[in-house]
Amino acid sequence: MIYEIREYTTVSGRMPALVKRFKDHTLGFFRKHGMEVVFITLTELGSNSNNELVYVLRFDSYDDMVTKWAAMQADPDWREARSASEADGPIVAVINRRVLSQAAFESAL
Repeated sequence: MIYEIREYTTVSGRMPALVKRFKDHTLGFFRKHGMEVVFITLTELGSNSNNELVYVLRFDSYDDMVTKWAAMQADPDWREARSASEADGPIVAVINRRVLSQAAFESAL
């Protein structure tokens, strides 16, 4: 099992558009492509508390993650939804991504 953490920093003032896209589209496409959301939140306290959405996805393996992301990115309905959500301009300024594995600690858990 691996976990992917993504931190999206929005263009100033565009957080409502990103939240709307996640609620109306992104989360549904995650489900469609078998991507399990473990956690999703807005940063309330910290250096980027006005402009950051953070979420965690769980995958069976690195290959599983790569395959599911590729399928979603190739989905024409996703491409259309993402493009439409950015009709008023870009939403995301920066994406930080980390992939985590518990393998070293499995016997201790």
